[in-house]
Amino acid sequence: MLPISVCLIAKNEEKYIGECLSRLARFSWEIVVVDTGSTDRTVEIARTYTSNVYHFDWINDFSAAKNYAVQQAHNDCILTVDCDEYLETDGVDEDLLGELAEKMAPGQAGVLHRISPDASLSDFAENAASDTSMPLVHESIARFFHRGYVHYVGSIHEQLASIDGSPLEFIPIPLTFFHEGYSTAAIKKEKASRNISMLEAELQAGNTDPYILFQLGQSYFGLSDYEHALPYFERILSMDINENEPYVQTMIESYGYCLLNLGFYARALELEGVYGIFSKTADFVFLMGLIYMNNAMFQRAIEEFLKAASYSACAVEGVNSYKAYYNIGVIYECMGNEKDAAIFYKKCGEYEPARGRLEGLEFIHLT
Repeated sequence: MLPISVCLIAKNEEKYIGECLSRLARFSWEIVVVDTGSTDRTVEIARTYTSNVYHFDWINDFSAAKNYAVQQAHNDCILTVDCDEYLETDGVDEDLLGELAEKMAPGQAGVLHRISPDASLSDFAENAASDTSMPLVHESIARFFHRGYVHYVGSIHEQLASIDGSPLEFIPIPLTFFHEGYSTAAIKKEKASRNISMLEAELQAGNTDPYILFQLGQSYFGLSDYEHALPYFERILSMDINENEPYVQTMIESYGYCLLNLGFYARALELEGVYGIFSKTADFVFLMGLIYMNNAMFQRAIEEFLKAASYSACAVEGVNSYKAYYNIGVIYECMGNEKDAAIFYKKCGEYEPARGRLEGLEFIHLT
């Protein structure tokens, strides 16, 4: 069983780093923290959990900082964590993780499960369901690797890549983190604005990689600035891209929500042309339901929402269950079919908007 080093980079993270490290410190992993210029208590807090605290002069390059942190580790098997990510410690099996590390081939990297509140999705999709809560997004993120074969590339929104340039194979690892850092719209806006500045510098330096364009589009999307986000997604769609790249699925879905938020409902219907490629997720199918709904194609919308509800997993919480059922209920109610509307509202369980509509229907019948 290989020993594991957990590596973090930090700057002014006193709000998060204590909770982050306290959860990691429950296990036998080495913890390495690299500070990039904190002026708060970040370093002081880090030193209460590990003696492996180092300094790196910030050069606007996340990969450089993370690779430096990896170099300071005493073990070859690396898990990288952000300071605002909290390990869900229940059920963590250290031995299993060590065995996975031992079996990992040179061209492999492990992906963990991360749950994030995401303000960028709370405009159209949530307003369509009259919900004011921030949706939860479930992601698989590559963070576990052997430093002899894998490193970070990209100055911002860094990614793991094999050192020899060969494609990486991604395998799941049994770790789940909650991403506390995006828990408010204000924090999301602050980080998105920072990212835009760095990404635009990359673009001006001549880096027109579609992944950079994607991250720019996503950053504006996170600010609900759909007019600026849309052109970046359109540029990617005009390029020769690998549709199997994980970010492409997200990009297509963000593109669709941009069109809906901007009122380009007819243009959004063009996504029917790539339905066969991207309908592998409940999230895309749910999006198509919204597109049909906003083009007054109600029967098609119901079919898509029912299909989304048949998927066992989703990225945005609820699109494969109560949010799909809720929108079906809304359609039936608008069509005057209150009986079927009530059936689907009841299928939403404790979802507050559905309970409100159901109470409204019951009130109408009582009066």
